[in-house]
Amino acid sequence: MTGINRIGLWSLYIKEIRRFLKVQTQTVWAPAVTTLLFLVIFTVALGRSGREVLGVPFGTFVAPGLIMMGMMQNAFANSSFSLLSGKLQGTIIDLLMPPLSEAELMIGIVMAAITRAVMVGGAVALAMWLYPGVELQAAHPWAIVWFGLMGSAMLALAGLLTSVWAEKFDHNAAITNFVVAPLSLLSGTFYVISNLSPFFQAISMANPFFYMISGFRFGFLGESDIGNTNADVVSAAIGVGVLNLVLGVIVYRVLKSGWKIKS
Repeated sequence: MTGINRIGLWSLYIKEIRRFLKVQTQTVWAPAVTTLLFLVIFTVALGRSGREVLGVPFGTFVAPGLIMMGMMQNAFANSSFSLLSGKLQGTIIDLLMPPLSEAELMIGIVMAAITRAVMVGGAVALAMWLYPGVELQAAHPWAIVWFGLMGSAMLALAGLLTSVWAEKFDHNAAITNFVVAPLSLLSGTFYVISNLSPFFQAISMANPFFYMISGFRFGFLGESDIGNTNADVVSAAIGVGVLNLVLGVIVYRVLKSGWKIKS
């Protein structure tokens, strides 16, 4: 086939969407409840006596970071399951035999993961909006959309790469527990990095999750660790876009090689 196999790409996308929607209580609503529990625990433990961060109540400060964290973690979970489950169940041939190119395979899986991330983000945002003491206002909608999509795409690509490499679910869980979760929690979700020592500030600034969460927070609050103006945040927005482009090329080349999939 020449050109883009639109029917095949759409079919793969719908297949992936239906796969996680069949258990939407677990894949969409459960993450919203879990993330809301983070908000409850931290606001009760640290948010008393009118505690403010970046000039807003602590609950309002932490809410955007929790939304972004939930989106990224679920984008990774969705794409990291796709090829791995096929390899373990012997159904990987169902993805390799159809007339889909490696790029179409990657796009279909990544777009489905982003869709799940957006659904989870919406569910978490609804829970945050209903929580007393939290105000969600879009100061810069472009930053919400851009960093939300870029963060979800980055973790979707990382999850797809993980599913290619992993040979059992323990490998997938290891990346989730020892890479994704620590980088999410240590990315400034619950604090501003100016409170850290210079050494740990430098470490935080090397964490790509930090820019995703700070940029997303800027979209809601108009303030963040990476700057308080559009000009300050645009450079970070370009940087995360380039990072995703590089990661996408790497994932495409790995799929093209057939490593651990066709051999």
